[in-house]
Amino acid sequence: MDAEVVIVGGALVGAALARALAGSPLALISQERRVPGPLPAVFDSRIYAISPANAAFLAELGVWQQIPAARLTPVHGMRVWGDDGRSKIEFDAYQSGVSELAWIVEDALLQDALWRLLETQERLEVVAPAEFEWFEASAAGAKVTLRGGRCIEAKLVVGADGARSLLRMRAGIEAREHAYAQSAVVANFACERPHRNVALQWFQGGPVLALLPLPGERVSMVWSTTDADAARLLGLEGDALAREVAQASAYALGELSLLSPARSFPLRSLIAARSIGQRAALVGDAAHVVHPLAGQGANLGFQDARVLAQTLRSREPFRDPGDVRLLRRYERVRAEAILAMRATVHGLFLLFGAQERLFGPLRNAGLNLVNRLPVLKNVLMRRAMN
Repeated sequence: MDAEVVIVGGALVGAALARALAGSPLALISQERRVPGPLPAVFDSRIYAISPANAAFLAELGVWQQIPAARLTPVHGMRVWGDDGRSKIEFDAYQSGVSELAWIVEDALLQDALWRLLETQERLEVVAPAEFEWFEASAAGAKVTLRGGRCIEAKLVVGADGARSLLRMRAGIEAREHAYAQSAVVANFACERPHRNVALQWFQGGPVLALLPLPGERVSMVWSTTDADAARLLGLEGDALAREVAQASAYALGELSLLSPARSFPLRSLIAARSIGQRAALVGDAAHVVHPLAGQGANLGFQDARVLAQTLRSREPFRDPGDVRLLRRYERVRAEAILAMRATVHGLFLLFGAQERLFGPLRNAGLNLVNRLPVLKNVLMRRAMN
């Protein structure tokens, strides 16, 4: 046997899982089709709002400490406006008795920190760049075949290879997918007024615009809108795009100026019928994809890695890590949280995307009502902070 556990996919979630298993008796192989490139000279336009619980998890792995403090931005508050421009809900860390609601961190910095730690991790072989091609499982074990012919024997294979997971397909695990006919346009801006570490979001009757605080007087934009409008935004000159974002945000941060080229990616939801198969387990986007309006995609993936690592580390000595009864523990623990977050995010998208005139006053009144109910607000916030 080459390893007890093979992780297919070495991006954020796969790398976090490999790191979470450091120091365990398990021999690991992590496969990734590409090696992270050099850090960008400017702020990465792809960012994540990491929950406090996941920030603590990454700190336990030694990852959080590798990121320069000057590039980590705590979120102390959040304001969300309805599509009438007046209705809103506000969340405040201080009033809720916590130090921050989330941390904004760049994708490139997280990737770099994780990979630097994996390079020196004992009992781990990193195979990259390498292409995964085939998976087969039996009662005795599993085999992974890479392009070029290398065959790896293991007890458990974990799919961390994204929404288009080839491991999920090879393991025969079905998935339901829903295209939102939207794309997310992302870019970074300098802002005229201080953001004061407050995240801002506007529902726009379908599209959703978010401005998330970065270090200094900078913000990261995520604008989820129709595919056609996303293409139009990408075609704008920098000054024109900055003006349009400033106008759409009611000049909440004053004038804006573009710092990084805009990028876009299509939006969809996905849920795998199972999180496990014979000698296989899925984590991150391979198991579930949610709309980014709540910023919970990466958080769900890190939670998967955390729970699967705990499950494998706490198993009885010499127990097969690919034992289906063991893997069912992982699936049961994660099922409720994934279902709840997926239902919440999809429900918000349907509610605020509905075009019927009746829905507008109802959803905006709902925002105002929740804003006046601190207990309910705290429940929503605590769930998002896990």
